[in-house]
Amino acid sequence: MKAKKRKSLKSSQFGLPGSRKYPIDTRARAANAKARATQQVKKGNLSLSSAAKIKARANRRLKRSK
Repeated sequence: MKAKKRKSLKSSQFGLPGSRKYPIDTRARAANAKARATQQVKKGNLSLSSAAKIKARANRRLKRSK
């Protein structure tokens, strides 16, 4: 995603809105956010609670767009 597109997204379209990480504006990005969150937990770069928040927001996005 290019910087201009990322900047145009609302904070609510991110898995972690406060830090604007893990965009979930599309189904593909929501699924990718879940995978990246799991990956970062395994590496020790992300807490389990943050990963749970990302996954919950991504799941809501995935269910909405069926």
